[in-house]
Amino acid sequence: MSSDAGILSRISSSVSESPIVYKGKKAASDTAFVASKLLKSTGKAAWIVGTTFLVLVVPLIIEMDREAQFNELELQQASLLGSPK
Repeated sequence: MSSDAGILSRISSSVSESPIVYKGKKAASDTAFVASKLLKSTGKAAWIVGTTFLVLVVPLIIEMDREAQFNELELQQASLLGSPK
């Protein structure tokens, strides 16, 4: 029984130390590193786009809303007072 365990141990050791296993582990590690970098840069890009939207577009929407409210107020005043001739 102990000789079987010794054989299995040697086979397991030789397989785990083989160049193919090393290359597989290295490829998996490199892939994880690249995926991590990609996720970080994608997150940064999303933050930049979101911030740019808030800085540039939201004030325009607010201004358009103010202008619409002002126009509506003018129309209400004109209907109450009568439009000028």
